Amino acid sequence: MNEIVSFATDNWWLIFPIGAVVGGWAGSIGKYNEKRRKDKIELARIKANAQTEQLKLTTTSADQLRRTLRQHDSLNEKWFGYELDLATLIEYPMMTDMREPLTLAFHRARVRADDLRPEPGAQAPLPDSMSPTDFAEYRDAVGEYAAAFDAAERESRRRRQTDFSPVEREALDRARKLIGVAADSAATPAERQAAYKKARAELEGIIDVPQVAAAQLERQIAGALERGSE
Repeated sequence: MNEIVSFATDNWWLIFPIGAVVGGWAGSIGKYNEKRRKDKIELARIKANAQTEQLKLTTTSADQLRRTLRQHDSLNEKWFGYELDLATLIEYPMMTDMREPLTLAFHRARVRADDLRPEPGAQAPLPDSMSPTDFAEYRDAVGEYAAAFDAAERESRRRRQTDFSPVEREALDRARKLIGVAADSAATPAERQAAYKKARAELEGIIDVPQVAAAQLERQIAGALERGSE
């Protein structure tokens, strides 16, 4: 013990460098602990922000899903205006001409959007209907559908029947008038049926008549014939 005291007494000057080293270690440990504490706080903040953003995404997408479904319905209604109305289709035949790149692109986009559309009744909040990833894919598909339809419709209305020869345009005009008679409830059932048959003959080889449009008009004529026979 006396030797330790004697050493300390004789080498008192070592206290300063040793103290500096010890102090440095203590300072480093303190900084390390402080950094760990800050890192934990930052990680907690990041996690909380991520959860908040995920909640925002889910909430926003649920609202967007409803808007996207309405947009999809509106686009389909516009298309049905061509598909179900032969007179309109005769006026703008490009809308069903699959040889046209814009028409083909529109129909492909329409089919893709229809395929990705959630099942009927998916108006509930997003987690109960589809995942955010599926929703994003569906939303983008509807956007492509809208853009493709707009491009095809604008070009169809610009060109109308200009791609047809004068003889074909005359046939289309006759067919359009005959379709008007076939759809006219004031005409007799026999007149409507005859007009429809003549219209189909005029359109043969010029434009493709959608089956749904033909079927709808045929049902109307068949109903008129049944009522006329009563």
